[in-house]
Amino acid sequence: MDLRMVATSSKQEESKETEFVPLPTNDESPGLVKIRHSSAHIMAMAVQRLFPKAQVTIGPWIENGFFYDFDLQGGSFEEKDLKAIQKEMQKIINKKLPIWREVVSREEARKRIEAQKEPYKLELLDAIPEGEDISIYHIGEEWWDLCAGPHVETTGDISGKALKLERVSGAYWRGDETKASLQRIYGTAWENEDQLKSYQHMIEEAKRRDHRKLGQEMDLFSIQEKAGGGLVFWHPKGGRMRNIIESFWKDLHMRSGYELVYSPHIANVELWKQSGHFEFYSESMFDQMDVEEEVYQIKPMNCPFHVLMYKNTKRSYRQLPIRWAELGTVYRYERSGTLSGLFRVRGFTQDDAHVFCLPDQVEDEILKILDLTESVLSKFGFTNYEINLSTRPEKSIGSDDIWDLATSALIKALERKGWSYAVDEGGGAFYGPKIDLKIRDALGRKWQCSTIQCDFNLPQRFDLEYVAPDGSSQRPIMIHRAIFGSVERFFGILVENYAGEFPLWFAPEQLRLLPINDEVVPFCEKVAEDMRVSGFRVEVDSSAERLQKKIRNAEIAKVPLTAVVGKKEVEENQLAMRARFTGDLGAMPVEQVKNKLKKAVEDNLSFVDA
Repeated sequence: MDLRMVATSSKQEESKETEFVPLPTNDESPGLVKIRHSSAHIMAMAVQRLFPKAQVTIGPWIENGFFYDFDLQGGSFEEKDLKAIQKEMQKIINKKLPIWREVVSREEARKRIEAQKEPYKLELLDAIPEGEDISIYHIGEEWWDLCAGPHVETTGDISGKALKLERVSGAYWRGDETKASLQRIYGTAWENEDQLKSYQHMIEEAKRRDHRKLGQEMDLFSIQEKAGGGLVFWHPKGGRMRNIIESFWKDLHMRSGYELVYSPHIANVELWKQSGHFEFYSESMFDQMDVEEEVYQIKPMNCPFHVLMYKNTKRSYRQLPIRWAELGTVYRYERSGTLSGLFRVRGFTQDDAHVFCLPDQVEDEILKILDLTESVLSKFGFTNYEINLSTRPEKSIGSDDIWDLATSALIKALERKGWSYAVDEGGGAFYGPKIDLKIRDALGRKWQCSTIQCDFNLPQRFDLEYVAPDGSSQRPIMIHRAIFGSVERFFGILVENYAGEFPLWFAPEQLRLLPINDEVVPFCEKVAEDMRVSGFRVEVDSSAERLQKKIRNAEIAKVPLTAVVGKKEVEENQLAMRARFTGDLGAMPVEQVKNKLKKAVEDNLSFVDA
């Protein structure tokens, strides 16, 4: 999670306007990397002082701090141990011990490690390629570890007030479930105390916005363990929002020259063998099923189906480009320990699209995809992007000419779009170069969503062709493209981005009518029905609760607008309107309310500004 910015608004205003204080990243601050890496070593030293039998494994810096894995010989850390370890770290920091590098021979390193009885260090030593330096970093004369650096010069260069041990978790050596079970301690470290406080405030804000908590409170979705982990149940209010997302997506695609397609959920396993998924992606696929002496596979991807549809008919160059889009639900095996709300699931709907085009059409098609991506993401409030262009890896398929053509097309499209980007040399897929786009949310966190990938693999594997102007058969370029990534994950991001305070056009319930007694309920029901016919999402709280309780319930449900209805409102055909953040708006004729709602929804405005 990228926590570059921290919200500093008061609780009263936290859902309206937010100011941000920047936090540096590892990429932006080499000094921060040194602080975090050195903090990991200091923590390991403190642990081995307090737990002499603990064996160390690896301790890297990570996005917002560091961690170290330990083998406690069957024991485990408790949360209370973190205070003792951090206190010991402070003692080490206060001594301002030098942190210094030593290069030794492989034989000398092995001798020292064996003397320490540290088996994990031996494995790490054996993994260092021949010819590379064997470097050791010492803290004073007491503690050392195999390490390539970088580090600060002394322990005193780290501020104990800018460092915090956060939590303990389990881990496996080398991430392998069949290997030793380890204890991992996570910590965070910053350049100064103010940054740490900002980070901690950000963590608390992230907890408040947790989509799993808000999804339950707002009754948007659930994960039903009786049905199986990682499978999403969309409740009525969440279903309304999903319908809004999908309807907007479909309409915009059709206006942008795409055709909507639908494909099956399973197919004969031979299809996945031909596409290469069975060979290269099998660990993420569910087991196969027998159907009348044939083997079928539930789909992890939509692309082979679109390829089959392309191949179903002989294609002319005059028909290209062909643009097909599908909201296709796919299923991928994820270990239970990795599942996380809507962010990591086993069944999800990709906003998939594939473009089959001529080589000289690639640049224009990529530009159109970039434009479409911006239109979709900006609709939901995301306008700040980080873009990476990934180029040809060492292991790849396709000729130099086709790679050069596709990579050049991606670059030129980005330049025509006017978007800056970073180049990830060799980071492309084996089947083609790609563009990845990350969005930044209200807390400054970056989320990988959109991707555009050129594919030379599937057209080759399935022998896709089109008839060229000279009558010859030629291979089309295939472009994979997703904007949301998946509807489920994107919805989770939306919930956290808005903290459940959705803009009026997108809110699952736009207006709640609050009758003060049973006599005015029929009027409320009639108004609600009329508004629903006009396309608005309106509900009536006809419960026996007192008015103040009804208002409070609407606040908890984060309903943007409420309207109190009494005898006077019925007689005058009015609604006493109330906005969630601005309070009472006064009585308005029902028709005026409808007109303001219509303008607010169409122009993405608040009701007050409409």
